[in-house]
Order: sequence, then structure tokens, then C-alpha cells
Amino acid sequence: MSNKKLIEAVIERLRNVIDPETHVDVVRMRLVEKLKVDDIGNMTYTFRPSSFVCPIAVSLAMDIKNAVAEVPGVASQKIAVDGYMAAENLEELINQEI
Repeated sequence: MSNKKLIEAVIERLRNVIDPETHVDVVRMRLVEKLKVDDIGNMTYTFRPSSFVCPIAVSLAMDIKNAVAEVPGVASQKIAVDGYMAAENLEELINQEI
């Protein structure tokens, strides 16, 4: 699968991840940005919670990570967190191997 097709597949899968507070998918909310993938399926992207103190940032980040992991062709993920009060802690948590 080409890099472009893999990114498109990831975006389609993320349309099924719904923010429980707004009932809107994370793609429409633009909570996932800067999707990139290399030739062997290593995916990098940025998760930006809806607010600096988002109370569901951890669970939403894990839902996003799990959804991306389900896409055939994704070998690994490196997730940056931006715009969140505990960004470093959340990055450390969600970048651990499942």
C-alpha cells in the first residue's frame, strides 16, 4: 500500500473515533494532525486535545492509538501531544508499546 493510501485508510478509521463530549469524530474536530508515514509503515502524528485541560485526553488518545493500530499496514506509531497541560506525561504514556 502506498504511503498516501495508508494515510487515507488511517483517516477513514479515525472517522469512527468519536469524542464522547461533543459526539463528533476526531477528524472533523481536527484533533489529529501532521499524519506522516514512512515506507515501512511507521506512522507519526500529533494529537491535540480539544482544550488545554481536556478531562478525557488520556482515554481519547488511547482510542485514537488503538484505532490507528487496527489499520493494516501500520507498523508502529509515534504520537506527539500538543496544546495539553500534561503533554509530556501523556506522550510518555501513549507511546508505550501496547
